[in-house]
Amino acid sequence: MDELLNHFPNLNSIQIKQFNQLEACYVHWNAQINVISRKDMEAFYERHVLHALGIAKVIKFKDQTRILDVGTGGGFPGIPLAILFPNVEFHLIDSIGKKIKVVNAVQQALGLTNVKASQVRAENYQEKVDFVVSRAVTKMDTFVPWIRNNLSSNHRNAIKNGILYLKGGDLSQELHNFPTAKCFDLKDYFKVSFFETKKVVYLSI
Repeated sequence: MDELLNHFPNLNSIQIKQFNQLEACYVHWNAQINVISRKDMEAFYERHVLHALGIAKVIKFKDQTRILDVGTGGGFPGIPLAILFPNVEFHLIDSIGKKIKVVNAVQQALGLTNVKASQVRAENYQEKVDFVVSRAVTKMDTFVPWIRNNLSSNHRNAIKNGILYLKGGDLSQELHNFPTAKCFDLKDYFKVSFFETKKVVYLSI
């Protein structure tokens, strides 16, 4: 939690309280429905919360921006981003109902009014959004066709609407067919070994 505050020093008291509550929420629910590995729970704020907030180092979403989190699992990156951007609309989706149950429980426990969660497959999602966020759900050439038609053509942020994808490792082969994709190395923002190979991939389509 201290490292989170070091990187995001302008959090208000409500946000600090919500971030503080996060770990207890996930410890409780993870004991019932396994959404985070036990090893990762030992470094929860680093590997899940701070990692999710890497997207916030690339863009500061304007109020009323609409975000779709695809394959959210237990709520990442959507829940931490929703805490950081309370005036941005987040829709978290996953095809597995028990994971959405956890997301809904965390959302209610934290009092997040800007989050809704649904059990739906990405390729069946119908609504228009400004950005799609995700964390290593699948390869980009599979992912892009799922959500291409969901991106609004009305741009309201400093960068054009598109995908903000948390990825790791060497992506040269995976992004070969996406020459306009831009990679942001999280090691440039977070000086922790976990982030050495982690990236945010931005693709406007």
